[in-house]
Amino acid sequence: MSITAERKQALITEHAREAGDTGSPEVQVAILTERIRNLTDHFKGHAKDNHSRRGLLMMVNKRRALLDYLRKKDGQRYLDLIAKLGLRK
Repeated sequence: MSITAERKQALITEHAREAGDTGSPEVQVAILTERIRNLTDHFKGHAKDNHSRRGLLMMVNKRRALLDYLRKKDGQRYLDLIAKLGLRK
């Protein structure tokens, strides 16, 4: 259900704004999106896992807050990020 260290590092290098960047909203949203996708696949086989569902809802809310912050601070970075991650239709 969680992501591997190698996958997390790949996400960080892919979405970092500069070298050594691990805390920017882009990186945080990318990591949360990967974890959300993993949990969504988990629920296809474990529909009654309500403890993990609570964690999923908290992650979705955290991602939404980070995206709202990014949209407020820099609209173009927000648009670039959602296009790159495929979040909006």
